[in-house]
Amino acid sequence: MRATGTFHVADFTPAPVPAPAVETALPVGVATMRKQYEGEITGHSATLFTAAFDQPSGTGTYVAMESFEGALHGRSGAFNFAHSATTTGADRRDAFFVIVPASGTGALAGISGTGGIAVDADGTHRIWFAYELPEHDGPLAAEG
Repeated sequence: MRATGTFHVADFTPAPVPAPAVETALPVGVATMRKQYEGEITGHSATLFTAAFDQPSGTGTYVAMESFEGALHGRSGAFNFAHSATTTGADRRDAFFVIVPASGTGALAGISGTGGIAVDADGTHRIWFAYELPEHDGPLAAEG
């Protein structure tokens, strides 16, 4: 199944990071984020976010682990997903996105799959999940 939606960052809070043992040309930072989702994906997430990034040029790479709680196509529960990408100021590439196996709860127990994130020219953040759920008897059976 495929679920799509949009999201906005409700909170981005940098976290203190000790001085790195190895210095590189880009600073490394850590932050926590909260996101809100709308569309076929509804709910919120708590994110652990780390990046090596140069703000003036928009160049760097991030890695994020999200804990999502909400619904996909009306099926409620929670699960984790991880994603990363690289930017060069002009593009986004080398994206990675995976739903963490065995992390699903509720009607999303057993969820697996991939997905992606895209940012429109107007700044709209889009997300999609290409996911599978185990078949259940009765009301938990996936529709679509």
